Order: sequence, then C-alpha cells, then structure tokens
Amino acid sequence: MNIELKNCNSIDKANINIKEGRLNIKYAINGTGKSTISRALAIATNLDKYSLEELKPFKYLQEEGTENNPQISGVQPETKIAVFNEEYVNQYVFLEDEIIKNSFDIFVKTKDYEKHMREIDILVSGIKELFTNNPELNSLLQDMIEFIDGFGKTKTGYSSTGAIGKSLGKGNKLNNIPLGLEEYTEFLKNDQNIKWLKWQIEGKNYLEISDKCPYCTTVVEEKKEMITKISEEYDSKIIEQLNKILDLFDRLGMYFSSETNGKVKEIANNIDGLSKEQIAYLKEIKEQAELLREKLEKIKYIGFNSLKDVDKIVEELGKYKIDISYLSHLNTLYTEQKIEVINSEIDHILQTASKLQGEINQQKKAIQKTIKKYSVEINDFLKYAGYNYNVSISEENDNTYKMKLKHNDIDKVIDKVKTHLSYGERNAFALVLFMYNSIHENPDLVILDDPISSFDSNKKFAILNMLFMGNECLRGKTVIMFTHDFEPVIDAIYNMPYNFNPSPTASFLENVNGTIVELEICKVDIQSCVNMARQNIMNLSNTTNKLIYLRRLIEVENVKGNGWQLLSNLFHKDREQPLIRESDESERLMSSEEICEGSNEIRKYISEFDYQNEYQIMHNRSEMIDLYKLTNNSYEKLQIYRVINDDNSDNKVVKKFINETFHIENDYLFQLNPCKYNVIPGYIINECDADIELLISLSN
Repeated sequence: MNIELKNCNSIDKANINIKEGRLNIKYAINGTGKSTISRALAIATNLDKYSLEELKPFKYLQEEGTENNPQISGVQPETKIAVFNEEYVNQYVFLEDEIIKNSFDIFVKTKDYEKHMREIDILVSGIKELFTNNPELNSLLQDMIEFIDGFGKTKTGYSSTGAIGKSLGKGNKLNNIPLGLEEYTEFLKNDQNIKWLKWQIEGKNYLEISDKCPYCTTVVEEKKEMITKISEEYDSKIIEQLNKILDLFDRLGMYFSSETNGKVKEIANNIDGLSKEQIAYLKEIKEQAELLREKLEKIKYIGFNSLKDVDKIVEELGKYKIDISYLSHLNTLYTEQKIEVINSEIDHILQTASKLQGEINQQKKAIQKTIKKYSVEINDFLKYAGYNYNVSISEENDNTYKMKLKHNDIDKVIDKVKTHLSYGERNAFALVLFMYNSIHENPDLVILDDPISSFDSNKKFAILNMLFMGNECLRGKTVIMFTHDFEPVIDAIYNMPYNFNPSPTASFLENVNGTIVELEICKVDIQSCVNMARQNIMNLSNTTNKLIYLRRLIEVENVKGNGWQLLSNLFHKDREQPLIRESDESERLMSSEEICEGSNEIRKYISEFDYQNEYQIMHNRSEMIDLYKLTNNSYEKLQIYRVINDDNSDNKVVKKFINETFHIENDYLFQLNPCKYNVIPGYIINECDADIELLISLSN
C-alpha cells in the first residue's frame, strides 16, 4: 500500500509505503508531520468528521482555486481504519459506567457466543415465531399491559391518579350527561368530542365581549350559564383518558368472561364514581391479567438470558404453561384458543429440553471462559507494567456485560476513572483497550499516533508485548505506528523481530523543506555507538570529521587517556599548547611525551593525525566554514558549528540542543548512523546556517 499526500499542513508532498499484514514503524523527530499523515488518513476514510480542507497549509489559505488544496491518494473512502490518539481516549474510554464503550461487544460477544445464541434461538424459535406470525397474541399481551398500566403505579394496586381512576373515578360523564347539558349530547358522544370540548372551552373566553355568540353572532345571553357549565363539568384531558379506557374495555371484552364483561360495563357506565367494591373487583381482574402478562412476556422473550440461571430446564418450562381454568375472569373460548397454541409449542420445546439445557450450559461456560481470558490478560499487563489496578467484567441488569476498574487496595469499583488515573496510566490502559476494540472491529488499517513515547522502558516493552506479541493482539494486522522514540525500533527491528511474526518494518521519515523523505531502517542500520563511530572513522575522507567520531568512540569506551586529552583541546580550539585539567581549579601543559603518546593513540585510528596541523585547521574560521558547507549530515554540521562558534548560539534552546548532542551520555547505546539518517531537527540546522551566514557577512 502506497499513500501519497500533497499540501497537508507542513507537508507539501509525501509518499508513505505500508506493508500489509504487519507492523510498520515510522520513526521521525517531532515536527515532521506524523500526526498530519494520521489525520489525513482518518479524513480520507471518513473516520474523521472534518474535511481535508482543514489541513490546507497556511501559505495557501489566501489563494483562490483548488490547485494547492490538500490531496491524499492510495487509500479508498471505504477503507476501514482505527486510530489511537487523544481523541480516541476522550471519546471511547473511561466512561462513567464502564471502562470502554461497548464492553459487551468487545469482550463477551465473540463468534462462539453468537454461535451458541443461534443454536439456542433455533431450539426456541417455535415460540418466537408464534408471536411473529400471530398478531393476535401480541395484541393480547399489549391489551393486558395497557389494562394493568391503567391502574397507575402504586403498591395498593389502584391509584386515583391512574388512567382508570382519572377517567372513571368521578363517574362516566359521556354516558351520564349532567342535567342542563342534554342539548350537547350529540357533541359529547361524537368521536370528535375531545376537539369539540377544546374548541368550546376556548370560545367561552370571548363571551364577556358581547351578548352574541363568538362563532355565529346569535344572541346567547340566556344560555351563557349553560355554555360555561361545560368547562366546569368537563376536562378535555380526562375525557381523552375516558375515551381510551372505554375503547380498551371494549377490546378486552373478547378476553373477559360474560359475567366479567357485564360487571366491567356496569363499572364503566357508573354515574357517581367508583365504589370500593367496584375498585376491589377491578383489582381482582388486574391480578389475573398481571399473571397472564407475566407468563406471556416470559414466553415471548424466552432464550438464553431468561433460562441461564435455571438448573432444570424441564421443570422451568413446565412453569411457562398457562392453566386458563384458574383465571376465571379471562376464561373464555377466545382466550383459551390462544393459550392452547402457546402450551402446545411449550410441549414441543420440552421434547428437546435436554439439548436446550446443554446449549445453555455451554454458553455459560463459554462466557465465563472468555471473561476469565480477557481479565487475566489485562490484569497481567497492569501488574507487570507496574499499575496497581485490576479489571473485572460483570453482568449488568440489562443482561449485558461491562468492564469495571478497581484498585488493588480496595475491593470497590472506581466510578470516576479519569479522576484517579494519571496521564500515563490513562494512556497505557487506553492503548490496551484500543487493541481489543480493534480486534473486535477488525479494521483494514490500524494507526498508532506516537503512542508510547512518554513511558519508561519497562512500560514501553510491556505495551509492545501486549499489542504485538500476546495471544490476543494485533499480530497479522496492518498497523502503522508513528513515533519519535527510537526504542521501539530497536526492540522490533534489532532485538526481537522474531517475536512479532511476521517481522515488522521500520523507516525514518524526514521533512526536507516540506517533502517527506522515507528511508528504510534495517537491522544492519541499527548500530552500537562503538561500531558506528569505527565505521565512520574508516569511511570518511576528511580528518576533522573523523576526529568528531573518534572523540565519541573514546567517550563510549571511557578510556580518557592522553589521546582524549588532545581531542578535548582541539575541540575547544583555543589551546595551541594542549593542557591537562587536573582539577576544577588547576591545569597544566601537556608534556612532549604525553603529546606524543596521545598522538600515537589517535593514529591507531587516523594515521595522518597531527595535532598542530589540526589545530591550525580548526582555528581557521574560513576553512571550517567551508567544511561546514561541504558536510552533508546534520550531526557533523553541529559539531563543526560548535567549533566555529565558541559561544554556540545566542538562542538558549539551540545552544542546549547542540551541547547535549555533543555529549555521548544523551544518546542510546544503539542508534542510527547520522551519515545516513538526518536525526537533527531541521530548525536547529537552519539556526546554525543563519549564524554561519552572519559570520561570513561580518568577515566580509
């Protein structure tokens, strides 16, 4: 896969090569454009909601036309990618009620889980199809639910604020119209009575304006009292409830026995409101309706979740059968026919109960095995990475599973995870959770945007091991890891490429005036400081450049004899007669014997070495400036610059960088050869170039 970018932030042009099915490490110093490449890929594949135009370089913002608009090719919009960055951490992990969004889908809903669910669903499919293919059964269930809900939420079984209490509690004023309002019977009993009541009550507000009707202008002075009485006797909301309850009672007629139907109609037509006896009678019907509803719901939603805690499936399924003879209010031929269909299907399931029991047990074992597996993997990572936390995956009331975090010092779930975890802990843990999410989502491309640079060596390896070397990891997936940290390159390419399988690739990205240059890093390119220094001493043609690496070699080997003393004097430039510093306060001239001995040590590596000759060269600013310009790699330029400019730089940041690069203790034991890889930031060299040009102009 080859990705090409144009005009994206600081990148004018970039060609990034990605080998599929393995880890691709892209090593680059900060400011190269790693995050820009990551963001451009996210936008191009529709993962990022923003437009590619957001990446347009500032230098082109004022231009008209599309010639210099951002472009990306080599990846299709339908390519599925996953990106680990700060945005992922903020959006998907450490939520209020679980560690990662969709814990259930990621850690429990495996292929095995879904396979067992399908088997269980097949075994109980007959009952599920009953409700799908027989809408009358669904209607029976919904009518029971609506009837029960009409009593309101109360422990006593009946509430005056429920639908039944509100609509019938003071009598049915649709069938029993109050005296004096008989003329409105046609309106009150019409299907449009609610709309009429709202219209009538709204209109009465205009009666005080005139003696005439606000609608037809007929004189209504004598009828004002009757008109206003409507709003006193009727509330449109209560009438609306009453209409619904009367309609419900009418539908329930097919389920109620003839005696129950007669009583319910009598209650529905009451004049003065519900008596205690009538309420008790309705509650009696409700109890039977609740029992029927409970059984119908259990049957409709029968499956793993409803049967997983049952030790004996046969006994449990027997309880699902409905004996309508004990439900006197609902014991009708119509209801009995519906129930008989259900009971018959339960009998059919009972014939395969042992198989159903087996599948449920297998599913329970599979879930526990999966939970244990992931819990052990993550908790081992937390333990060996030095984090004093552990995770648990537990079942919730909604039959899903969520991953929760605990501290090892207390057996209690941590609710506000972000508050307790440090920045490093959050990032390390989030990265592992991202890995599991990526395994679940199975994207075509995984991007890790500088994920582990902030960790110490132990944690870096623990994370790399978890991501790419564990039993459940990103092995075999196409992964790009952008990093400004060289340690992952050393581990993946030099120390243990065989542990990754397939072995990863690595390359160095350099931004050269807006163009990204990619250079492959092979195992032979990762050298010890000693080998790298010896190789450059042997291959370089200029003696001064050779001395730069010889000084480094001697520092690495820590043999600071007379040879090192001579080099130290040379690189300080102002010592024509070399000195030996014996303490912070005293120094002396080197003897002829010491100079000779030191020169011979250096000549073992550089046969043409002569102290006085090299001193004259380094003391000749013009000659050193020429050497600076002829030198190709940035590391050598810095050392030459340091010799040319005794004060290094007026800029403290640049000065510190140059001094740190000068000293071996700031480097890795293994590194890339600066003769091949420009690991010095461009802005540092630009500052040095500017200083050199200033020196040239001043000398002229």
